[in-house]
Amino acid sequence: MKIAFYGSSLLSSWWNGAATYYRGILHELARRGHEITFYEPDAFDRQSHRDIDPPDWCRSVVYPATEAAMRGVLAEAGRAEVVVKANGVGVFDRELLEGAIAQARPDALKIFWDVDAAATLEEMRADPSHPVRRALPRLDMVLTYGGGPPVVEAYRGFGARHCEPVYNALDPETHYPAPPDPRFAADLAFLGNRLPDREARVEEFFLRPAALLPEREFLIGGNGWHDKPMPGNVRHLGHVYTTEHNAFNCTPLAVLNVARDSMANVGFSPATRVFEAAGAAACLITDAWEGIEMFLAPDREVLVARDGQDVADHLAALTPERARAIGQAALARVKAEHTYELRGAQVDALLRAQVPA
Repeated sequence: MKIAFYGSSLLSSWWNGAATYYRGILHELARRGHEITFYEPDAFDRQSHRDIDPPDWCRSVVYPATEAAMRGVLAEAGRAEVVVKANGVGVFDRELLEGAIAQARPDALKIFWDVDAAATLEEMRADPSHPVRRALPRLDMVLTYGGGPPVVEAYRGFGARHCEPVYNALDPETHYPAPPDPRFAADLAFLGNRLPDREARVEEFFLRPAALLPEREFLIGGNGWHDKPMPGNVRHLGHVYTTEHNAFNCTPLAVLNVARDSMANVGFSPATRVFEAAGAAACLITDAWEGIEMFLAPDREVLVARDGQDVADHLAALTPERARAIGQAALARVKAEHTYELRGAQVDALLRAQVPA
């Protein structure tokens, strides 16, 4: 099928945590014979911080972040059998959603792909005129980055015809065990951009353990942390490109996952970083959220922390031998059950069920 996909960015992870998610799933769809065009705006300096060149498995269209250019790429939606609008493009989100639906052929499958479902649903509850609420009657399907039963039930309650989570996963060709790199040496490392709905949790789960363990070394990567007050044993890296993620995950004794507020509250929403770390056989410590057992077994494949004290206790008791054992167990689990090959098969089946050959 010909798929027109309107998203934030396929080429750059700069202020765009969904990049590896898009790459993993869309690459697998391409392997299954789908012809994909990904439309992304030239916005937020993403194009000057690309992680990859345009891939040979997907037509990449980068358009100026202007209304005229946006209208131009929307005009191409009529050529596709499947039209997808992802949330969080960052510019013209309302216009892209409304335009993608309006420009799609009558027989095309129209999908809203929500990579921040908990936050979107919260906005929809507060605003009866929210563009997604208004669009649901004209959409054939809602796919989500995660969220499990609570998100599915909420979307159905708003009138979605069909809603299904398509979780993050591992691309073994991209994320795998790598040699350590001295730049990333630490006892605990965290990678994530500074966002308003994550910052308080980073303070609790990362900065508080750093203060509790002044003799240990902590490392933080991601955009926006340069002016954040931190304990003296925390080192800040800035943006870490996806090509460096394997070494970042493999070098420290342990790496930390911290969910955003909305995802932690809803649960069933493992971040991309969870699978990247597991794919690199890293020892992962994660904040607690409902549904973790669906992806990794606590105490055997992942260490779960209820608060910063738990993180400090895990780190204080962690030996290199146990860290390696946990990382290897996590790697085996995600390679068996949580790869983008499996996610791609899931989406392919959904599309073929909706659009008869």
